[in-house]
Amino acid sequence: MRTLQIELPAIGAPETLRAVRRELPEPGAGEALVRVEATGVSFAEQQMRRGKYYDQPAFPFVPGYDLVGVIERLGGGSEAAGAGSGAAGAGSGAAGADGGAAGAGDGLRPGMRVAALTRTGAWAERVVLDRADLVPLPDGLDAVAAETAIVNGVTAQRMLHRSAKVSAGETIVVLGAAGGVGSLLVQLARAAGVRVIGVAGGRQQQGVAALGAIAVDYRAEDVPARVRELAPDGVAAVFDHVGGAGIEASWRMLARGGTLVSYGTAATKDEPGNPRLPVLKLLGRLTLWNLLPNGRRALFFNLWAGRRLRPARYRAELREDLTRLFALLADGELRAQVAGRFPLADAAAALRFAEQGGNTGKVVLLAGA
Repeated sequence: MRTLQIELPAIGAPETLRAVRRELPEPGAGEALVRVEATGVSFAEQQMRRGKYYDQPAFPFVPGYDLVGVIERLGGGSEAAGAGSGAAGAGSGAAGADGGAAGAGDGLRPGMRVAALTRTGAWAERVVLDRADLVPLPDGLDAVAAETAIVNGVTAQRMLHRSAKVSAGETIVVLGAAGGVGSLLVQLARAAGVRVIGVAGGRQQQGVAALGAIAVDYRAEDVPARVRELAPDGVAAVFDHVGGAGIEASWRMLARGGTLVSYGTAATKDEPGNPRLPVLKLLGRLTLWNLLPNGRRALFFNLWAGRRLRPARYRAELREDLTRLFALLADGELRAQVAGRFPLADAAAALRFAEQGGNTGKVVLLAGA
C-alpha cells in the first residue's frame, strides 16, 4: 500500500518540507496498520527542522511526534485481537516484562481508534506501529481533542504529578501558559486545587485567565517581581520550557522545598553549533543548583526516560497517563486547546503558523481519509 508522507529532507525553512509517496510494508506479527486521522506540530519539530533537537534524527526523515488514528489491519494474520470492546484501559498494552509486542490479549481490533506516541513518523496518511504502543480512545472522543493531549498532556501530567509532586493549595508558575503543554499544565493543576501563575504574551492573557490562572504578561511586566507580589515566600514549582539565561530567574522564584522543572531550551533554538550543547549546559547548571544547601530541587524532564531500559513499565505508565487524560477530555473536565487545524499536505504552513508564536494550544494536522 502506498501512503503520503511529509518528509523533512535537510536543515531548512518550513517550506523545504516535501510530500512523498512510499510503499508501506505489511504489518508483521505484533504490529498494526493505522490510518492517521490527526497528528500535531510540537516544539520538537521546530527544533528538528533547524537540526537543533537533542536526539536529532538523521536527514531525511518524516516528522510527527504523536498521532490519533484507526486500526485498519493487524499483523500476523489476525484480523481481530481478543474480545476487548475498545474502551480505554481494556488491555495492558505489553506482553510480559520484556516489553515485547502486544498479542491477542491486548483488546485491539480493526476499526478501533487509538493514540500513539511516535517521536517521528506520524506526519503520514498511514503508519505501521507496534501494537504495544497503541492506546485505545474512549468511545465518542474527538480525534483532534485527543491529539492535543498525547505528547503535551503526558508531559504536563508527569511533570506536575510525578516530577514536582505538587499538592493542593500550593502555588506554581507556568511559563508559556498558553502553549500546548502550558495550557494543559494550567488545567491539570487547577483541577488538583493548585494556584497557578500563568506567564504568556499580551494577546494570550485572556485565554490564560479563562483557564483559571493568574495571567502575567512577560512582555509588559517584570515577571519575577510580579511573582514575588503574588507569592512573597516563593512558589512550590516553576515549569520552564525556555532555558537559556532566564532559567536563573525561574530558580529564584522557588520557595524553600520548591522544584524547578526544566523541559526545553526554546531560548537557544536559533543558536548555531552542536544541538546538544545548550542542553548539556542546562543540565550542568541544574546539577550545580542541586548541590546547594537551600532545600530546593532542579530537574530536567525527559519524556522518553526509561523507554529503552524498562519498556514494559514505560508503556504501562504511558497507557495509564493517556487513559486518565482521555477520560478528563471525554468528561469535559479538560478542555482541548487547538491553536489551528491544517490539512496534512499543508504541513509547511502549519509549522510556520506554530513558529510565529502568540497562539493558544496545539496546531493539529488532519490526515483525512
